[in-house]
Amino acid sequence: MIKKPEQLAKRLGLTFKQPNLFSMALTHRSMGARNNERLEYLGDSVLGFVIAEQLYEMFPEAGEGVLSRLRASLVNQNSLADLARQHNVGDYLILGSGELKSGGFRRDSILSDAMEAIMGAILKDQGINACRSWILELFAEKLSELSADNWTKDPKTQLQELMQAKQLELPVYELVSQSGAAHAQIFKVSCSVELVDQVCTAEGGSRKKAEQAAAEKMLNLLQSKSK
Repeated sequence: MIKKPEQLAKRLGLTFKQPNLFSMALTHRSMGARNNERLEYLGDSVLGFVIAEQLYEMFPEAGEGVLSRLRASLVNQNSLADLARQHNVGDYLILGSGELKSGGFRRDSILSDAMEAIMGAILKDQGINACRSWILELFAEKLSELSADNWTKDPKTQLQELMQAKQLELPVYELVSQSGAAHAQIFKVSCSVELVDQVCTAEGGSRKKAEQAAAEKMLNLLQSKSK
């Protein structure tokens, strides 16, 4: 039996003036037209803003690229689903019969969407300040574990360490073409990894620079797919 939303609200330290908003945040689209997709839309936006602002304050020396990678390491499907599981959010989701039978309450995409919808519900019910406070408390441990140093490494090193952390084969770089006069050559290199079927290509004035650029593209691709 699905547990009552007010039990989860208490578990999350939340009190709603409009409890129906919280119930809506837990309602998957498999239940029909009245579902959490619109609240998820709001929550996705406010989460990105709150985390971006917090990182801006935490790492005053970090450039835009580093801040973007730090944010992507927090604001993604895996991270949100992990937080949802910590609070047993799946036990409170309101799902259609098909999703219930297929175990939708365990699915990363459904869990992460519900977390964003909860943020959207808080925003509508209590405003941006309450929403910001709750998000920062929710992400407090993950934020405390961040270090900008880990994200200032060159793209090839970052990509290699990412693959090693996942116990996958190292990235493969291949020279696609080499053109131009001896003093102004252009190298085109491809980068491929086990995580995705796509190949990223980039150019540079040396093979090393081209490989770094291709690795940067691959990191951006992987980050976009994890959201």
